[in-house]
Amino acid sequence: NKMKIANFSILLLAFFIFPITFAQLRVGFYDNSCPNAETIVQNLVSDEFESDPTITAALLRMHFHDCFVGGCDGSILLNSTDSERFVGPNLSVRGFELIDEIKAELEAQCPSNVSCADIMALATRDSVALAGGPSYNIPTGRRDGLRTNANGVFNLIGPTASVAAFLSFFGDKDMNTLDAVALLGAHTVGVGSCDLFQDRLVNFNGTGLPDPSMDSDLVANLTTICEASENPSTGLDRSTPLTFDNAFFGQIRVRRGVLQLDQRLATDEATSSVVAQYAADNDLFKRQFAIAMVKMGAVDVFTGEDGEIRTNCWAFNNN
Repeated sequence: NKMKIANFSILLLAFFIFPITFAQLRVGFYDNSCPNAETIVQNLVSDEFESDPTITAALLRMHFHDCFVGGCDGSILLNSTDSERFVGPNLSVRGFELIDEIKAELEAQCPSNVSCADIMALATRDSVALAGGPSYNIPTGRRDGLRTNANGVFNLIGPTASVAAFLSFFGDKDMNTLDAVALLGAHTVGVGSCDLFQDRLVNFNGTGLPDPSMDSDLVANLTTICEASENPSTGLDRSTPLTFDNAFFGQIRVRRGVLQLDQRLATDEATSSVVAQYAADNDLFKRQFAIAMVKMGAVDVFTGEDGEIRTNCWAFNNN
């Protein structure tokens, strides 16, 4: 059965993804120029995951925040005062040390060959598989961008967005409702700081009361968590926060969504049926997530002679 599912995923990728745009991205791009590239990435991600399983959530967030600000070009990795890395929601992005470690190993084996943008895409894929999610072939051949766009970070979709805005945000990058809801399913391993949902617990829309769409037991539980420490946070999946599965979708269907947008997905007529499908079928969710991740990883990429292959992920080559 697992083999059938894997084969089906590959067929879906072949028929629905590759004809769209993919430019010069292809599976196995480094097979000749750096044949151990994907193995090196996988091994170092595995080592990190063993000591810190939350790295899956960190890499997913990093990859998402990179791709939706100027394309999947590694610009989030740049370490300068005017870069995307140091503004708004990116201030809490982490995992940069792992990307740098992978890059250093690849530079030692295959100098100026594997882009930082590809490292991020591969590392994210491998971390998802380690957490119990799908393992999928991902086309490579991205090159690193030559600019950063700090202002663009503020256009990322936020936790209080409407479902219409959420679908429009993904639709602008040729991703449909199935893709968008599947990608938000990454919250199955996600973490949210209390400031992102505090108003839902105590003063929703200025009422002085909790959000009526949130389960009362969850309100009590989150209130305790948020009062317990100085910078509190909590898993967005209340049952299996370190396992990549469809439990998140089942929870938002019974009013146990931590973030407002997550909860809205379960009740909005544009997305509720998709949420129900993913909640009922873990394999379906994982297949669609793989498809959506491959689509996302191809957003506005640099290939061929465009961009560059950075020697260090945190700086342009001319710096």
